[in-house]
Amino acid sequence: MLADISIAAMQTLRKQRNGLLALCVLLSVLCGALVVALAVRSERLVLVPTLPARAALSSSHVSADYLEMATRDVAYLTLNRSPAGLDYWMEEILALVHPAAYGRVKAELVQLVAEQRGSDVSQAFRLMSLRVDPKTLTSEVTGELSTIVGRQVISREKRTWRLRWSYAGFRLSLLGFEDITADGKERP
Repeated sequence: MLADISIAAMQTLRKQRNGLLALCVLLSVLCGALVVALAVRSERLVLVPTLPARAALSSSHVSADYLEMATRDVAYLTLNRSPAGLDYWMEEILALVHPAAYGRVKAELVQLVAEQRGSDVSQAFRLMSLRVDPKTLTSEVTGELSTIVGRQVISREKRTWRLRWSYAGFRLSLLGFEDITADGKERP
């Protein structure tokens, strides 16, 4: 009699053990599938509402709309300057620069600030056209650049600049900002 009870209890325990083992295998497969799904999924991050239009970044690429907004803002920041705000101007540009280009860009900006400090020369920029290429992470901005001494506009000229970008880890960084001529070559 005790043997029958013992055998029945062992069979019940074996069924429970097998059920728990099957549940563990199922949960392990499910966890593995979730890890794989997270590894290959393209993350999306919604940006702050201060942009003029809705935009989102993907971990795999930059949208043309976002690149256009970034280009517009960087062009206005970089090309509008006055002696009164030179330190702020330089800090804000350097905050956007990729670490690989930081030293070169900072040296160029320090030279510009040294030349302009204490003068009455300001620059004003009016955007005329903008073209972006999210595949190559480049953009071109064309506009009218006015040079102002005191209150007198001494020159106005239509010019084009090429911006080169880097994108990694949801961060769009500036690699270069070159002044180009009408034939597409960099201006000396």
